[in-house]
Amino acid sequence: MRSLIERHGGVATVAASMREVPLEDNHEAFAFAEQLFAGRFDLVIFMTGVGARGLLEVLETRYPREQFFEALARCEIIVRGPKPASVLREWKVPFQHQVPEPNTWRELLTLLDEKSPVAGRSVAIQEYGKPNEELYAALRERGAEVHPVQVYRWALPEETGPLEEAIRSTIAGDFDVLLFTSANQLTNVLDVAERLGCRDEWLAAARRCVIASIGPTASETLEAAGLPVDLVPEHPKMGHLIREAAAAAHRLLDKKRAAQ
Repeated sequence: MRSLIERHGGVATVAASMREVPLEDNHEAFAFAEQLFAGRFDLVIFMTGVGARGLLEVLETRYPREQFFEALARCEIIVRGPKPASVLREWKVPFQHQVPEPNTWRELLTLLDEKSPVAGRSVAIQEYGKPNEELYAALRERGAEVHPVQVYRWALPEETGPLEEAIRSTIAGDFDVLLFTSANQLTNVLDVAERLGCRDEWLAAARRCVIASIGPTASETLEAAGLPVDLVPEHPKMGHLIREAAAAAHRLLDKKRAAQ
């Protein structure tokens, strides 16, 4: 991201706000495997590529990967986007549907309603960090038996110094544009700002910046926190985000400052 920003003429400050932490206790994953092997799932949904790989790594500590792949192949499988699709192709496990862009849970629900109704079916969902309770509630309303499978969770970086400095720099007015590539980034930024005693100050300073979001899920979280999103790229990819932010930054910043 730093090199992309600099390539487009920007001055980059990149501060890690989260890290993936494997669950210390993987009982959920092993319970999922036992039910999968017993043929108790009608539908398996893979939400992320990294989560799919993490699930395999956990299960391989007890079972041959071929046993897992063969059991998956007996189910209907849906992938949320291109990354889990790539993993399933690598495994040579067929999937029936891929959720279209922007690959949110809403597009997933639309796909299910149109092509694979879930009423009366047992559905396993490989979670991607924070559980998506809205998705689970919507599936249950449609008559599905929902089985979330948590593979990893998000935590703060082990070293939060750079993030703390970025928060202070935002408050000082050092940044023109803030880029968010994950909803959970904002959650962790606000947690750290709260710990520093400057949450409200950071939010006020962030509102003076151009807010660029990778896609709808991050945008929803930003808007809910009171941060209007100024730019969402045509495609939810980092390259598109940076290119489009670079092209529009001056115009959006002038418009925002004129309105303040």
